[in-house]
Amino acid sequence: MKLKVVLMTCAAALICVGVVAIRFYFSDDDPVFAEFGPSVMYTTPSGDPGPGALYGRALRLQHSKSANGTMLATFEQYVNGTPSFPIFQSTDDGKTWEQISSVTDQVNGWGMRWQPQLYELPQAIGDMPEGTILCAGNSIPSDYSKSKLDLYMSTDHGKTWSFVSSIASGGQPKSENGYTPVWEPFLLVADNKLIVYYADQRDPRYGQKNVHQTSADGVNWGPVVDDVTSPLYIDRPGMPVVAQMGNGNYIMTYEVCGSEHCKISYKISPDPENFGSVKGTRLIAEDGTSPESSSYVVWLPTGGANGTLAVTAFSDESLFLNTQNGEGSWTKIKSNAEIGYSRGLVPMPDGHSVFVISGGPHPLGTDRANSVTYGIVDLKGGVSDGGGQ
Repeated sequence: MKLKVVLMTCAAALICVGVVAIRFYFSDDDPVFAEFGPSVMYTTPSGDPGPGALYGRALRLQHSKSANGTMLATFEQYVNGTPSFPIFQSTDDGKTWEQISSVTDQVNGWGMRWQPQLYELPQAIGDMPEGTILCAGNSIPSDYSKSKLDLYMSTDHGKTWSFVSSIASGGQPKSENGYTPVWEPFLLVADNKLIVYYADQRDPRYGQKNVHQTSADGVNWGPVVDDVTSPLYIDRPGMPVVAQMGNGNYIMTYEVCGSEHCKISYKISPDPENFGSVKGTRLIAEDGTSPESSSYVVWLPTGGANGTLAVTAFSDESLFLNTQNGEGSWTKIKSNAEIGYSRGLVPMPDGHSVFVISGGPHPLGTDRANSVTYGIVDLKGGVSDGGGQ
């Protein structure tokens, strides 16, 4: 095999791809997704309001036939005017990106403002065929008086989008106890149903809780089911993300603000609709680090018989790894991905590399402008019990 080196540079002022990032790969049919980054996907244009961009999310198509391997990404985009979720595409394993569309508000006249989530249907749900791309996010008017989790779909790999349904509606989007917004949708299909997990402030018994609803068709939604609550009203479980492990069980990571200062915890259940009966566990690394805020979790088949769980959080640019199906200790490893609120993770097809997208380090309320950055981290050297593929 012949080793190749590719040097990538910034291509445009508004859409920057691959800033001085070197990628090594072998010229056979099974490329190695060697580490690179952080590279720049998007730079906030001069004159747009801060923080410019936040909340990066991405996916890699696996159920879209000829489009399999294509990657899509989105993020919160702060603009002078009506916001939308820009959709970027990569056809070279995440090295370079270009914008192909935007998810716009087609029903409220408010814009798609916060917390986008991308998902590819692994099977047909209702009238939506396998390979349909879904985007859920928070539609919020310019006076910030309401919040509404709306669902959109694309059947042409992200080029065009149409409204599917409204999942949940809430009040003024303030992250303070006593207000009633809904936040942070996350999508999953299990048992022939579409599940949407989200954070919910509408229950007067709790400052905030994590919940889910299910749908057999993506249009009609079932009742709200509690996944994470706290006996302390001041606590605010939020930002649920769920991944299925190789043993079939599901892990939910989440933050608990309030008395736990947004520390990351997790629950493991064989049933993704029954996290409410499971006790949560604080994520603590071997070095004593307890990551905080806006976690994201994925599972990869490297690191031994159990594979590896990888978790990211806003408090640290590191990744946190576990090779025992969520039991035992977690290992903290350095990453070449920029810290950000909040980062998304995508397992790559070599089984041991993970794509990381960051919406930027400067949180809401700042005048400083973020860039959306990305990179690939190879976990083979970071897993605690070896045995990588």
